Amino acid sequence: MNITVFCGSSNGTDPIYQQTARELGGVFAEQGIELVFGGGHVGLMGTIADAVLANGGHVHGVIPEYLQSRELAHEGLTVLEVVPDMHARKARMAELADAFVALPGGIGTLEELFEVWTWGQLGHHEKPVVLYNVNGFYDPLLAFVERMRDEGFIRAAHTKMLQVVDTPDALLAALQDYRAPEQKW
Repeated sequence: MNITVFCGSSNGTDPIYQQTARELGGVFAEQGIELVFGGGHVGLMGTIADAVLANGGHVHGVIPEYLQSRELAHEGLTVLEVVPDMHARKARMAELADAFVALPGGIGTLEELFEVWTWGQLGHHEKPVVLYNVNGFYDPLLAFVERMRDEGFIRAAHTKMLQVVDTPDALLAALQDYRAPEQKW
């Protein structure tokens, strides 16, 4: 299985974020799950990639040319694929993915998460989309998603597409048990 992980290019302020990324990377390697990610060596991206590699796992990075040229590319990966731009990066990461997981991150993480969630809603894929809710990081976002549902902007079935976990075991179970809802369109 290939899991595309979206996460911060920063580490955040709480050490729990790096600790969780390291733990999850170790679980991926132990389970034979290949990490697909943005190809950077910085922040949580670098942390999870290093953890997968340190535990004998495989990591496939996809990085745009302009980020590679800024020396942000992780040079120790199993595969480092250089693409022209961010659009190509996201499309390639989605193509490689059997599932998507969002760890804590910033605007880029949210943008990637919302794009693959929307693609799932529209029927472009039937892959699981999971929020790894470290230390309640995504609680405010989840409250907003509930409001969008309550106000009639998201169907309940589509809110359930966004699975929420906070442990590796819960993540593995969510991936195994996922069933895509009936499509809106």
